[in-house]
Amino acid sequence: MSVKVWIQAARLRTLPLAIAGAIAGNLIAYAETHHLNTIIFLMSVLTGVFLQILSNYANDYGDYKNGADTKERTDRVMASGLISESKMKVAIAILIVFILILGISLLTYSIGKFDLQFWLMFAFGIAGIVAAYFYTAGKNPYGYIGLGDLSVFIFFGILAVMGTYYLQVQSINSNVWWVAASIGLLSVGVLNVNNIRDIESDAQKKKITIPVMLGYKRAMRYHAFLLVNAILYLVIFVFTTYHHALQLSFLITTPLLGKHYLNLRSARGLGRMAYSQQLKYLSLYTLVLSLVFCLSQIIVF
Repeated sequence: MSVKVWIQAARLRTLPLAIAGAIAGNLIAYAETHHLNTIIFLMSVLTGVFLQILSNYANDYGDYKNGADTKERTDRVMASGLISESKMKVAIAILIVFILILGISLLTYSIGKFDLQFWLMFAFGIAGIVAAYFYTAGKNPYGYIGLGDLSVFIFFGILAVMGTYYLQVQSINSNVWWVAASIGLLSVGVLNVNNIRDIESDAQKKKITIPVMLGYKRAMRYHAFLLVNAILYLVIFVFTTYHHALQLSFLITTPLLGKHYLNLRSARGLGRMAYSQQLKYLSLYTLVLSLVFCLSQIIVF
């Protein structure tokens, strides 16, 4: 079995989301303290990336086992027969062990002692692993009852940004919640593109996602809500600090969101590839926005 197949299963187009949250937390901490621990930075980014890969492997496995993915899903490695069930289970187990080792090493290095802070952060890490697996895997996956959006918002936004910020600073600046919420909403947007693309097949297979519950038109309005509020939350963060004009420089990227929304509307009837391109686009946009926004904070603080 080639490495290419495992890379396909990792769904590289989604990895920028994992990087965006970790980068935001680390760089906002640097902007406010003028200090960045590069080891914490690198380890937190790696932890986020491997959690995302675990989620993607578990998603491929879970959707196959629960019947949401069938043979026509040639983009899914298990449904198309490229990876066997036994090999995927081994890969998932290895990833979980690796993430645990990486996460414990990160916490031990950053916190330095096994106190309440350590165990609280450890609990969040375990919750992240559990959420990554049971999104579509297991007998009662929560992604099949419309809870995927909430999970993505919490783990890719709130905990990803706030967790990495805390590891750098060892305290919480409440204003950072706005940045965390913004990254979370954009991450939910990526999931929403995926679910709009699969709205018909998911409905047929009793996989209840937000678009399945809302229908296509309201799912598109929901998508607009996510995009608009993601930018609004960053603006709110900016106006809790100083040098507003310079910090608002990230708004130059906002028209790209408008382009994404128009292209998403045009994707209907063009097939899966058109939606997949917008999924990749929004994932990369989230990373770019995170970088542009955080660098603007570093310049002015």
